[in-house]
Amino acid sequence: MTPSEEKRLRIIERDAETAYPYLVSDEQSSTFRDRELLDELESATPKNAPRQTNTTSATTTKTWVHFVAGGVGGTMGAIATCPLDVVKTRLQSDVYHTLYNKTVKSGNPVKQVFQHLGETGGALREMYVNEGVRSLFKGLGPNLVGVIPARSINFFTYGATKEFLIRNFKHGDAKKEETWMHLLSGINAGFVTSTATNPIWLIKTRLQLDKSGSKLYKNSWDCLRHVVKNEGFFSLYRGLSASYLGGIESTIQWVLYEQMRMFINKRSLQIHGTNPNNKTTRDHVMEWSARSGAAGLAKFMASLITYPHEVVRTRLRQAPLASTGKPKYTGLIQCFKLVLKEEGFASMYGGLTPHLLRTVPNSIIMFGTWELVVRLLS
Repeated sequence: MTPSEEKRLRIIERDAETAYPYLVSDEQSSTFRDRELLDELESATPKNAPRQTNTTSATTTKTWVHFVAGGVGGTMGAIATCPLDVVKTRLQSDVYHTLYNKTVKSGNPVKQVFQHLGETGGALREMYVNEGVRSLFKGLGPNLVGVIPARSINFFTYGATKEFLIRNFKHGDAKKEETWMHLLSGINAGFVTSTATNPIWLIKTRLQLDKSGSKLYKNSWDCLRHVVKNEGFFSLYRGLSASYLGGIESTIQWVLYEQMRMFINKRSLQIHGTNPNNKTTRDHVMEWSARSGAAGLAKFMASLITYPHEVVRTRLRQAPLASTGKPKYTGLIQCFKLVLKEEGFASMYGGLTPHLLRTVPNSIIMFGTWELVVRLLS
């Protein structure tokens, strides 16, 4: 083997080792492409030598692609899981809490799971019978209006932040992703997304809690005008502090997802090598399914850790009045303390079952759709 061939072989090996963290939909499309390795590989190849198939593609996935793909993925997930979102919101609120929580909970955790599943199914059935099919999709309008920019902003901000960190804080010659980069990217994405979309989620929450028999709001626009007129503009940002706290959930999900995705891609390289032609269609589908499932598992774990903030956020957005006529919940800490005092610790996990039933498949659908759209647009 000539020195030139040895050099090229070393470059290919290093390229393969550093490529898998950047993969998104497959080995030919990455979130952020490291052009330097490709240039180095090409410079090491003699001009008259046969051109080899690169282990990574020269195609760069633009950040706007993630903006579009995130919006499409979020839309698909929101439509598919909207009925469970309505039930979750109602179970979190104090208005519906006693209405749906009629069964005395067992001390056995396994029995509790089945009791929660029964209550979720009962709530869906009761809404359908008493309020009609439309009630299952209450708040879908503002939900979609919120989901599209929220997911677009989240994926875009996360990707742009991660790219910035990789390019400016790289270690050594290879631009390698590290866990702290995923952590900072997730925190920044959560902060930006929460700030930009909180008014939309407040309107969605108010509409979902609006009873059909005595409606306060005709539609999303009427709800917006009513809130601003009677409570002031800044009331649109009720629950923002809890939303920032909820950013921890999305951050944990991103970090866990990235770690699992890197493991899946690493295993793929070990089994199939760096040439994508070694894979069958079934292999590609299985890996896509594994990455989508990883998103669902990451969401499941993150939700269990951070769920109480969801209840507090719903209560703050609901803005009920106390017997004195003043707002019952005045802030994040005060709301936490009051809910724990009046309803107990179990109430901090009200609506957890429909939340998991919604968010886990929602994440699978959203991330799976995101990867497919990224692949198509790349």
